[in-house]
Amino acid sequence: MTSTIKPLLFAVGGAHLDRRGQSSVPFVPGASNPGIMREEPGGGVFNALRLAVQRGVSAEILSVRGGDRIGDMIGAAIQTAGIKDGSAVYMDRATPSYTAILDEHGDVVAGIADMELYELALPRQLLRRKVRDSIALADAVFCDANLPPDALQRLAGLAGDRPLFALAISPAKVSRLAPVFGSLTCLFMNRREARALTGLGSDAALSDIYAALRAKGLCGAIVSNGGDAALAFSGGDAFSIVPPAVNGIADVTGAGDALAGGTIAALMRGTAFPEAVREGMAASMLTLQTHSASPRFSSHQFESALACIPAVVSLSAERKRKRP
Repeated sequence: MTSTIKPLLFAVGGAHLDRRGQSSVPFVPGASNPGIMREEPGGGVFNALRLAVQRGVSAEILSVRGGDRIGDMIGAAIQTAGIKDGSAVYMDRATPSYTAILDEHGDVVAGIADMELYELALPRQLLRRKVRDSIALADAVFCDANLPPDALQRLAGLAGDRPLFALAISPAKVSRLAPVFGSLTCLFMNRREARALTGLGSDAALSDIYAALRAKGLCGAIVSNGGDAALAFSGGDAFSIVPPAVNGIADVTGAGDALAGGTIAALMRGTAFPEAVREGMAASMLTLQTHSASPRFSSHQFESALACIPAVVSLSAERKRKRP
């Protein structure tokens, strides 16, 4: 019997508690809205890693958490996911958390990120020899913008020539990644985060967003835009891809993380970039249909979702088609 060695993804970033309150009636700002509260282990990097593990890679995570009940929950979830846990536990600190309020359609109307521990402790963890040793064994490195800029620069240095992927996390944090743009293989972000980087308006053409991001020094990125066309580029090859309509969106939380996890896993298995983006889109579509930010699904479910994802369209071909 032959054994297959899975590629190893080393990740640094968020693994914390996600709380989500969803209104069961049309949401009214500034008022009490009847609804449902849910909580589960989450975090951008952790959500993406769990998806990537399902799609055929092995993973190790470096995060930080408190010595509280929530920290115990996060540790158990990492173990259950089959991810090696290199995280540090600070017994006198509270575990970070993210609390979101969703409207009746599952869209976020407000969110609060209580993540001071990441600011204080993650940069110190990158000084450990164990981290350098783990990165030396990895095939790729993944991070999110919960790390401050100096820590991101150190991580990029440790990654060396390995592929380096990143999650933007939020419009408020995405600019932290600017010092390492030239080192990133792919940055995953949404349209709001792209606007925060580029200053372009909400009606900017994909070609303008592509040009602005390339001018910032990015070599690769995927810019999602809800149900509208997403931008994906790697070097000089830029594409658009329109996600299929999703019936019964349950919750948008984690959809962007799934896009990242699915795409990264495909790239690490040797899939070409356009097809890897399609795999990421399939994972995102499946996540939108559940109330979990990191659902499990069968190979059959994934293949069925992937069959619904259209082929990418090059931006140059799209511009030619739109000319009068």
